[in-house]
Amino acid sequence: MFLSRQVAFRGVVCLFAGLLLGLSASPARAQLGPVMSAAGPINRSMGGASTAAPLSAGGALMWNPASLAGLKRNELDIGGELIFPHASLYSNIPAGALGPAGPPVNLSGRTNSDPSVFAVPTIALAYRPQNSPFTYGFGAFAVAGYGLNYPGSTTNPLLTPPPPVGLGFGPIFSQYQVLQIAPALVYDVTDQLSVSFSPLLDIGSAQLDPAVFAAPNDANGDGFATYPHGTHSSQSWGAGFSLGTYFQADDHWSFGASYKSQQWFQPYQFNTTNEIGIPQSATFSLNLPATVSIGTSYQGFDRWLLAADLRYLDYNNTAGFGTSGFTPTGALRGVGLNSIFAVALGTQYQVSDAMTLRMGYSWNQNPVTSSQATANAASPLVVQNMLSAGASYQVSHALSLNIAYTHAFQNSVSGLITLPTGPIPGTTVRNTASVDMFTVGATVKF
Repeated sequence: MFLSRQVAFRGVVCLFAGLLLGLSASPARAQLGPVMSAAGPINRSMGGASTAAPLSAGGALMWNPASLAGLKRNELDIGGELIFPHASLYSNIPAGALGPAGPPVNLSGRTNSDPSVFAVPTIALAYRPQNSPFTYGFGAFAVAGYGLNYPGSTTNPLLTPPPPVGLGFGPIFSQYQVLQIAPALVYDVTDQLSVSFSPLLDIGSAQLDPAVFAAPNDANGDGFATYPHGTHSSQSWGAGFSLGTYFQADDHWSFGASYKSQQWFQPYQFNTTNEIGIPQSATFSLNLPATVSIGTSYQGFDRWLLAADLRYLDYNNTAGFGTSGFTPTGALRGVGLNSIFAVALGTQYQVSDAMTLRMGYSWNQNPVTSSQATANAASPLVVQNMLSAGASYQVSHALSLNIAYTHAFQNSVSGLITLPTGPIPGTTVRNTASVDMFTVGATVKF
């Protein structure tokens, strides 16, 4: 029996390695600000609630690796998510709001981001040797990202050409993505209590056009400084760690808690040019926030599991996301996100030995304030409410197929148009976003 388990484990590891070689993270309209709220179809269908509800290796590695000890069998969890973001940008500048610079007439317009779909992968492995107090985990999944592409406009002020032709930035493009590689070691302190440690390795990519994080320049001498392009960037490496604990109080109640440190990244490097094409470079520091999660789950009702998580994401103390305002040269310091609390609720019902149904709901505070609406024109991370549903079908003793759908309801934030010289009275900028997500996957247990 033990030999057959070894053979099965080697086979799963080979499959895992092959899939990992082909893995690539894609940008996504994220939740909880830029941070993804779930990993894989099972965790997604539970609204992300997994700190004390170990239903999948992906969800456990994402939010509390210590809960891997609660999985009933070893497993390989594979998932792919298609994310359909819907974003729009509205801005208005009344006639004469800029003094001598005009405009002579009221300028107002609403522009939708070009339709797009982003693919997000999840691969997670949990393995526990027989009669061992240790559980080993390894995951690779997208943990953060967003992307949009606004075309230029002749009526939407922020999207009109830069001065002297217009008053705005021209077309706006952004693409941000972070893939996290998360090995985990879990140790059973007692039959009820488990603790974990996970070193985390991140690979990030960021593009922004125009590159408002760089100083604008007036190399052509026309008296109007413009921001350079920021699409020619290199990937950035980051790292951090995660600590977790999982406690099974009895057959009904479980509790969990985890701390994921800030993910510290190398500054992103950009190759660009000034107004007359002379090469120059720019850098921008962008980390991911420290996150604290606590959760509980209850299985006291026949065939039911209920789960609830509470999280805190510390954006205020995160480079790039927490910083705000402009430097004396006119470069944007950061998008000024507020630290937020988030709640995830999930329920699972075992319809039969083969079929399982799930529903989830998550809510988070809006990290974007009205004063930072302009700074977040390229990153409208304003979604607050998400509703999920999903199911699993047990094809065999070893294989189950999983599916989930999530809708993030439309939300918006409005404020004054703010430039390096300060906010412009009487103006308006409004970012609006909603998201649809379809997630499929498979779980192989051994």
